[in-house]
Amino acid sequence: MKKILMAGAALLMAGGVALAQVSATPGEARAGFSPQQREEIVSILREALRTDPSILRDAIGAMQEAQRNAQETARREALAASRDALFNDARDPIKGNPRGDVTIVEFFDARCGYCKALHPSMQALLQRDRNIRVVMKDLPILGPNSVLASRALLAAQKQGKYEPLYDALLRLRTDPTEQVIQAEAQRAGIDWARLRRDMDDPAIQARLQANIALAERLQIEGTPALVIGDTLVPGAVELPELERLVAQARRRG
Repeated sequence: MKKILMAGAALLMAGGVALAQVSATPGEARAGFSPQQREEIVSILREALRTDPSILRDAIGAMQEAQRNAQETARREALAASRDALFNDARDPIKGNPRGDVTIVEFFDARCGYCKALHPSMQALLQRDRNIRVVMKDLPILGPNSVLASRALLAAQKQGKYEPLYDALLRLRTDPTEQVIQAEAQRAGIDWARLRRDMDDPAIQARLQANIALAERLQIEGTPALVIGDTLVPGAVELPELERLVAQARRRG
């Protein structure tokens, strides 16, 4: 009986949709309920909620759990459908072992404080485990200087200097303005004049737009976000958790 009442309370919380669906227009009774039966159902629900408020709490919890499960299912389906875009785009920068048996896809914004917090853990992971491949997905979502930094990184890739500039920008504690990027690029041995020209390449803008579209399909809501095997990991995580997720992905093959 309590399960039935919980279901009824959940339907009521859904904005009265269920009652609207069973309300009858003159001369017809939808879903087989008479006006008297509908009144009795509402009366039972109201009395149950009055005497046992936990029913409403449980119903809301059940609704939230169902929503989380539906979102997780949709995300897993999106991950499966996007495997090539995630793991096999030849244009993406690669860190670690290009032939590693586990691939991590890292969505990041060079201005993101949480991305900066994740950076040392990722570096330590690659030092400890030489069989990991990391695919970098620039996702500039924090304003114009984020876009500027991402364009600089992808332009540096053309000079084989993506990783040194990435490390430099992730260690920054100031905003990556053009002047700051220039100084870091030159410190990393990058030809600044060439880099600045390449930053305006329309192909770089197209790649950033593709990364944003991919993140939207995967319901990524912020940075950093990691894809490890078939698992999406939002936010910064510590080294032990990274190692656990890599081991899990390795076991699953």
